Amino acid sequence: MEIHSHDIGDVRLLSVVDDRIDAAVAIAFKDRIRALTDGAPATVMLDLSAVTFIDSSGLGSIVAAMKQMGHGRKLQLAGLTPNVDRVFRLTRMDKVFTIHETPEAGLQQNGG
Repeated sequence: MEIHSHDIGDVRLLSVVDDRIDAAVAIAFKDRIRALTDGAPATVMLDLSAVTFIDSSGLGSIVAAMKQMGHGRKLQLAGLTPNVDRVFRLTRMDKVFTIHETPEAGLQQNGG
């Protein structure tokens, strides 16, 4: 699971390079996110622009990553492709996460 990490202002931007977050990579994804958010700024933005498929295991790994960040820290999402956006809306996870249309828009809103 390849994820690029960049700190921009007070935001850590994590860009997922792979096109799928599914059962085959969910554990590795969660572990990689945990490592990249350890010691990160209070706001972490997950760029899912390259992800075209996510299943329930992938969704669960994103929720787990959010929970492990703890109170006072935020995991935001950006760049959801239509299929991924549909999964978030159907599961009502779009009410749990702050979702930005693009990483750039999210960074602008967060002062990055």
